[in-house]
Amino acid sequence: MALLRMGTAAVVLLDLAIRSTDLEAHYANMGVLPFSAVLEHAWTPYQFSLHGASGLWQVQAVLFGLAAVVAGALLLGYHTRLATLASWVLLVSLQNRNPLIGQGGDDLLRMLLFWGFFLPWGRVWSWDAGGRPLPARLDYASAATVAYVVQLALLYWCTALLKRGPEWQHDGTALYYALSLDQLLLPGGRLLYPHPDLLRFLTFATWYTELLLPLALFIPFGVRWWRLLVLGVLFGFHLGISLTLFVGIFFVINMVSVLGLLPPVALDWLAPRLAPHAARARRWQARLPPLQVPWRLRFERTSPAVPGRVALLRQVREALVVSLLFYICWWSFDDVSGKPGRWMSEPTRWFGYLFRIDQHWGMFAPAVFKDDGWYVLEGTTTTGRVLDLNRGGAPVTYAKPAAIVSLFKNDRWRKYSENYLFVSNAWMRPYYCNYLLRIWQQNPAHPPLRHLAVVYMKEVSQPNYQVLPATREILCDCAPPESAPTPTPAP
Repeated sequence: MALLRMGTAAVVLLDLAIRSTDLEAHYANMGVLPFSAVLEHAWTPYQFSLHGASGLWQVQAVLFGLAAVVAGALLLGYHTRLATLASWVLLVSLQNRNPLIGQGGDDLLRMLLFWGFFLPWGRVWSWDAGGRPLPARLDYASAATVAYVVQLALLYWCTALLKRGPEWQHDGTALYYALSLDQLLLPGGRLLYPHPDLLRFLTFATWYTELLLPLALFIPFGVRWWRLLVLGVLFGFHLGISLTLFVGIFFVINMVSVLGLLPPVALDWLAPRLAPHAARARRWQARLPPLQVPWRLRFERTSPAVPGRVALLRQVREALVVSLLFYICWWSFDDVSGKPGRWMSEPTRWFGYLFRIDQHWGMFAPAVFKDDGWYVLEGTTTTGRVLDLNRGGAPVTYAKPAAIVSLFKNDRWRKYSENYLFVSNAWMRPYYCNYLLRIWQQNPAHPPLRHLAVVYMKEVSQPNYQVLPATREILCDCAPPESAPTPTPAP
């Protein structure tokens, strides 16, 4: 659990570092999604966001810095439970601020922090543990550990059960279509793509792995070996995804999420190798003045441990965790039922929205997305030249780029561009067009534009390696305020 804590905190820091490169674009009101638009189109009455309190990127930077500090405290195991709670609150706030750049890994990262609050993952290898000797027993079992294991199983079971399309369960063409998406394709995927029989085998292997592998977590005998099997398969599984498809830090989050499953046989090998580093850390910690939270000191002085009270609090905690786990299972079963709302009515969902324990594991489900293509940001200067802002202002061309994935700064932008395509998200299109126009005009070296069109060169994936000519679709157009009316999305 200590490794799980440190890995989760490290991923939070990595996520913050990647997101921080787009403070204005993704989180400020001058970016691609003003908070007023989030409230109008992508919000429920039960959500909250501290990041929505201000539209200034400077305020977002302060909140990002605060999140990095508490994630660092969690990494060190300093006031672990408080750091876990603060990290979870700030992560939920951040994800709620811009839901259009979210991906499946965000749900998992959020749930790791949520369940971590109930786990003693600061008991060892932490600042809180200090120089104290290890506990008499290092094994630990509670409702929270059961919830953690069930959460991991639900992730893969729901992912498999949501994949109802024939390309997953009958034709075996799902990975062929996934690797046909040039906006996701990486060099490793290019090596696999020309081999249809191999792709068919890997499609069925993927589906059965997701469906059956979690069962090994509940086999009551040979637990250590079953868990090593699960870890080995999942590490290889997500490493393979990272080499073939552009999924951002999704694979890192998934690999970190299973660290809590490491059995004693693995830790017996690992602990002696970490011991010298732990000793150096303790010596370094001993040189520093003690740091304490005043309210915690007062609480500890005025509330001596009373065995009966401790037992009662433990029972309340266990009952709470069991209730939360039941709710999450209820939510997940409704999600895979094929008809959301069949088992869980909308009035009962407020709790999930409020605490963000809502989750959907529909990766490439029920079928693989087939609307592939690339963007051309077609800007017309006042002198009549037509430039592509996506290529730094080079003369516009509609030829397919050699590597479409290279057009995206990071996976957050790729996810935003995917959501930008949906007709149901047409409301978001003018904000992006205006943002592009504004940042272009801010550079005095750029020629002034009189018109900008967000063009999508649509290339629908076809079976059997067939390729159709790309079609040009204008998703939105806009112009400087002095030369044109308010931009509108294309129908």
